[in-house]
Amino acid sequence: MTHFTICRIAFAAALVLSALVTPQTVFAAEVTRVYPALDETGPTRTLKIYSSLDADIAEPLLQAFRKGHPGIAIDYWELQTQEIYAKVLEETDRGEETADIAFSSAMDLQVKLANDGYAQPLELASAGVMPSWSQWRDAVFGVTFEPAVIIYNKTAFEGREPPRTRADLAQYLKANEAELYGRVGTYDVERAGLGLFFLARDSEHNRKIWSLFSALGATGVKLYSNSSAIVERVADGRFALGYNILGSYAAGWARSAPDLGIVLPEDYTVVMTRTGLVPRNAASPDLGAAFLDFLLSIGGQRLIAEETGLPALHPAVEGENTASYMHRTYGARLRPVPVGPALVVYLDQVKRQRLLDRWNDALRVQ
Repeated sequence: MTHFTICRIAFAAALVLSALVTPQTVFAAEVTRVYPALDETGPTRTLKIYSSLDADIAEPLLQAFRKGHPGIAIDYWELQTQEIYAKVLEETDRGEETADIAFSSAMDLQVKLANDGYAQPLELASAGVMPSWSQWRDAVFGVTFEPAVIIYNKTAFEGREPPRTRADLAQYLKANEAELYGRVGTYDVERAGLGLFFLARDSEHNRKIWSLFSALGATGVKLYSNSSAIVERVADGRFALGYNILGSYAAGWARSAPDLGIVLPEDYTVVMTRTGLVPRNAASPDLGAAFLDFLLSIGGQRLIAEETGLPALHPAVEGENTASYMHRTYGARLRPVPVGPALVVYLDQVKRQRLLDRWNDALRVQ
């Protein structure tokens, strides 16, 4: 049996009341998992983690770290990416201690924290073999290798090939507009940070991408704030296609959904990485660094690939669910997004709004 206590901390109301005195972000109810130290016969310490990774998916990593550090308890906070950013920022600005590690799928927000001085530089033994694009200023470190993919319902494409490039996808949408109307999904880029992130990468890689977005609009594309809602609908046949879906989620569904097909676009495939950093005001920065080093180690990376379903980044880790396999299989089409200051461009409100306006204009044909 798993040794943890699930605590639901419903403190949104308290934050609203306190905001009457001190302005701060109001968060929804949060879920934490508290893991006691495996060895409590001597002094114990607590590692506090803010993470956007589902706690159930993170479980094998947490248990492995506990076994290697039996005197360490773990306080795991499962949060949205914006909440992680806001909590680290606000707790630090108030002079309070914050998490020992922030682990997030929002590469841009993590880089902004580091760029604005909210992360500590680290010397991690396991980071030296990682790709140079996956780390920045010895403060933000990539851990996974996750492509954005096209998903399709195999029954809907029986007897014909699914689109394998964005040009193919745009052409297919235009040629089958009536059949596909209301049966295509993608991110709502105004509500989903990852959706905006992928949109920005598309606009950088492909000048003709807006014709695809216009074709999506003409087919009555449905917009969602998360991958799972789209993947579920494509898997059960309600939708025929999904665009710019996080491949790790799609691959997880495909293991139990035989009708779900996945395409890594052949023109280019954007690849993101979940990143970790140790905040400047971490209560126990050495514990945060130890956990991040574990995630980057060969042992941690093997667990990531084999137990969590997330693709491992480490170049020496082999298997289908790894960066090394994908590089051999897909080659130059893979476009990993470098961890660095270029990511924060669309956090600027004017530039962000300009991109959103163009997106909405493209979809407006529906």
